[in-house]
Amino acid sequence: MKQLNKSFCFPFFVLLSLFMLVLAGCSGNQNAAPKEDSSADPKASASGKIIIAEPVRNLGYLPLYVAIDQGFFEGLDVSVTTLTGGGAHTNAVLTDQAWGFIGGPEHNAFAKAKGADLRSIINVVNRGNVYFTVAKDEKVPNSEDLAEYFKGKKIATGFYGGTPNSITRYYLAQLGLDVKKDITLLEVDNPAMTAIIDKGQADVAVISEPILTEGINEGIWTEPMVNIPADLGPYAYSTVNVKLETIENDPETVQRFVDGMKKGLEYVKNNPEGSFDIAKKEFPTMDVGVLKKTLDRSYEDELWVYSGEVTEQSVETNLSVVKNAGLLKTDIQYDEIVDMTFVNK
Repeated sequence: MKQLNKSFCFPFFVLLSLFMLVLAGCSGNQNAAPKEDSSADPKASASGKIIIAEPVRNLGYLPLYVAIDQGFFEGLDVSVTTLTGGGAHTNAVLTDQAWGFIGGPEHNAFAKAKGADLRSIINVVNRGNVYFTVAKDEKVPNSEDLAEYFKGKKIATGFYGGTPNSITRYYLAQLGLDVKKDITLLEVDNPAMTAIIDKGQADVAVISEPILTEGINEGIWTEPMVNIPADLGPYAYSTVNVKLETIENDPETVQRFVDGMKKGLEYVKNNPEGSFDIAKKEFPTMDVGVLKKTLDRSYEDELWVYSGEVTEQSVETNLSVVKNAGLLKTDIQYDEIVDMTFVNK
C-alpha cells in the first residue's frame, strides 16, 4: 500500500504544479501591461540607442559622422536624423523625440528664456561658417574700404532668424552700417543665391560651403571677400546639446557620448585622408572636387576645435550675434547653457 501511494503521489504533484504554472502564466499574460519598445525611445539610453537631431546635413558636422562610422561611441548606438525648419531640431529634444541636437548654444539661451534647461556638452563647429562673396565681374574692395563699399548694395542672405542672417546683420553693424538704411537685405533660401547673383538681382551673397565652391567653379562669384571664420574668430556655431535632466539622470551615457565625439574630433585632426573618405560616403552625390575643396577650406579656416571645448569667448560671440539681430533680449550666463564637465574629464 505504501508503495502504491509513492507511485501515485509523485506524478500527481508534478502534474498539479505544472497545471498551476500554466494558470499563472495565462493570468500574467492577460493582466500585465505591454512592455515598451525601448528601441523606439530616443532617450532609452539603457538600450544604448540615442538620436541626434541636426538642422541640415552639413560637412561641418563631420566629426559626428566620423565617430559613428568608426564606432567611437562604445556601448552606444548613435544615429542622426535631419529635421529642417526653424527650431525643429531643438523641439525634438524638448519633446523627447531626440536625445540631443546639433545647433548653436543660442538655442539653449532661447529655451532658457522660456523656462527650459538645455546644455551644450561638446563643441562641433567653432567658427561662424559663412562667407561674403561678390559677383565675378565686381571689383573686390580692400578690407579697409568695406563699409563704404557695402553702402547702397543689395546683399543676399538667409532668412531672418537663421544664423547666416544674424551674422550678416552683426558683421555689417560692426562696420558701422545700419541694415535698414544703408543696404538692402534680400532674405532667401541658400540654393537661390546662385541664381540671384547670376541674374544681377544682388551684388553680394552671404553663403556657406559647398555652394560657395560650386559658384566659384561656375564663374558666378569670387573667392570670399569677407572670411567670417577668420574675422569673428572662435564662435560656438554648432554644439551638441541635451536636456539638463539628461545630464543629471544619466551622466554615464553623456560621458560615453562626449568621449566618442572627442575621438571623432581627434580623427578628423590627425587623419584628413580618412576623413575625406568618410565624407564621400556621407555625401555621395556631392562632386568630389567640391567636397575636397570644402574640406580643405574647413581645415584652413580652423572650423573645428579639436578639444571639443566650448569656451566663454566663443559663446559670448554667439550670443552677441543673436542679440544684435533682436532674437535674444534676455541676459543668459555661460554656465546656464554650457556644461564642460564631460569634456574636461
